[in-house]
Amino acid sequence: MEACRSFVLRFAFFALLVVPEVRAGVLDNRIDQFQLGESCNLSDNLLQEIKGYQSIVNKIISRIVDGEFAGQTWESLAELVDTFGARLAGSEQLEKAIDYVVEQMQHDQLENVHTENATVPHWVRGYESAQLVTPFKRNLPMLGLGTSVGTPRGGIIADVIAVESFQEFEKLAAEQVKGKIVVFVPKWESYGKTVMYRSKGASVASKKGAVATLIRSVTPFSIGSPHTGGQDYEDGVKKIPSACITVEDAEMILRKYRRGEQMTIHLEMEDRNLEPVVSRNTIGELLGTTYTNSSVVVVSGHLDSWDVGVGAMDDGGGALISWKAVTFLKAMGLRAKRTIRAILWTAEEEGYWGARAYKEAHKQNEKKEFNFFFESDMGTFEPKGLDFVGNKDAECIFREIVKLMSPLNATDFATPTDGGPDITNWTTRGFPGSSLLNKNEKYFWFHHSSGDSMAVEDPKNLDKCVALWAAAAYVVADLSISMPKDVVD
Repeated sequence: MEACRSFVLRFAFFALLVVPEVRAGVLDNRIDQFQLGESCNLSDNLLQEIKGYQSIVNKIISRIVDGEFAGQTWESLAELVDTFGARLAGSEQLEKAIDYVVEQMQHDQLENVHTENATVPHWVRGYESAQLVTPFKRNLPMLGLGTSVGTPRGGIIADVIAVESFQEFEKLAAEQVKGKIVVFVPKWESYGKTVMYRSKGASVASKKGAVATLIRSVTPFSIGSPHTGGQDYEDGVKKIPSACITVEDAEMILRKYRRGEQMTIHLEMEDRNLEPVVSRNTIGELLGTTYTNSSVVVVSGHLDSWDVGVGAMDDGGGALISWKAVTFLKAMGLRAKRTIRAILWTAEEEGYWGARAYKEAHKQNEKKEFNFFFESDMGTFEPKGLDFVGNKDAECIFREIVKLMSPLNATDFATPTDGGPDITNWTTRGFPGSSLLNKNEKYFWFHHSSGDSMAVEDPKNLDKCVALWAAAAYVVADLSISMPKDVVD
């Protein structure tokens, strides 16, 4: 999932590019400027043109949610994850899943089905174990964090320091930290705020001589399950092993430490970083009637996942609604003026590697090639509407399009986007884009854990999401005008 937005501040934009999960919660308080006095001034002709799509939108929704396509998206997602399981970048499972999707897109008779190469990291999880050995023995369920180095052979046995925040850690002298395992136990505030401990904790602790870090899993809820994710080593700082442990164990360790109890942990990790490998973005299209190689509308999600669970939620659902939106539109004989291109990104979880490679490959003609970007990467639960990033003129148009989604009760609108990490390669530079608003309050309960399975995906809600995706993409692609954009090179 990750978890997806354009940031105003340079630091936040940097965090988006470096840490894939710095998305949900960073802009928790999104402001609707139109509620603060701004207004739209669309022409009556354009307003009437958009309203005129209501009957087509109704048809798309009806046939996907209640008609012959009902349930097909869930079945396809289940077949994908049941067949290939987890799909970590660099793995054989991901590449086999890509081959499978290409074959199925061709079977669906999509056009211009192909893949485009992207060089991606290749991190491999090996044997992992954490055990509290004093004052008593207790196995600590844990997951190494992506790109973490392993421990020396036989592991590390060291005393523990536990802190709740970076501010608390900064008060400790280096002599107190040297040779210790630091356990960070931040309170859950939001994903975007709390994830910084996972992404930066190892380097922060290493600067004072720590030998490893354990991080409270970045989740608001736990039943004893650790949550993995990416972490980033700071240049010039010694790399030390870093892993997540459960909320329950992290909080227990913090309580004991604050009582003055001495604790020792044995940590063993055989995780390793191998040479980068070539993976692929997966593409299938519904060619436009008027514009075939320009003004493309992209619908997307990422096909890779972490290596725990099966990535049904993060981001199999987002990938499938993008693929099936194009498939169902073609089956209904609905071909817009502009090409609708489904892209299933690779290696999002490690830092948007697939999207970054795609951007470089298409940058020469990108202003002409791309009209609008959709991405779903914050769950595919019951849809509420769509969010948006772009200039005011495009926003005014998109607000009217979202109003057409009333048959789904999905007319909520927010800005900027909160669930499109890969498309930030374009939306942060002025291309308009959107991500899915859905009732994902429990998204981070399962995120990057073994709980990311088909059990959290509801067939009816998936149908509603793909119907919303297909309807919105079709209207944007068929409008008489292109979406306005202010692109910065």
